[in-house]
Amino acid sequence: MLTAGLKAEARMTVTADMLVPGVTGVFGDFSAMPPVLATMYLVGFLEETAIKCVLPHQEAGQHSLGTDISVTHIAPTPEGMEIRAEAELVAVEGRSLRFHVRAWDAAGLISEGTHRRATIDVARFNAKVAAKSAAT
Repeated sequence: MLTAGLKAEARMTVTADMLVPGVTGVFGDFSAMPPVLATMYLVGFLEETAIKCVLPHQEAGQHSLGTDISVTHIAPTPEGMEIRAEAELVAVEGRSLRFHVRAWDAAGLISEGTHRRATIDVARFNAKVAAKSAAT
């Protein structure tokens, strides 16, 4: 059962693929940027931690999708450094799940903010995606 107060933690080591210059070709030329953790990977890591928080408590056939994220990225993290994220489910409002998320590296806080996810029925959601694909 999904209830406020659920928490999860995750850890990962920043690899060369996660550095800002590595997104060159995906979103333009970032090759001259400093070699630090790209915000897009930080956001994905925070989302992954929120999923880890709720997935074991969801019913069979359910999952969640991100609908909103508002986070800071206040400090750089170099390749090889471990980062740790925490997600706490702070509110359940129908299908909407609201989280407080934070991340740290060895030097301290690197990110903090809020994240929302929506609980979905996977089969029904996949049917909607298939119908949308068929319409194009």
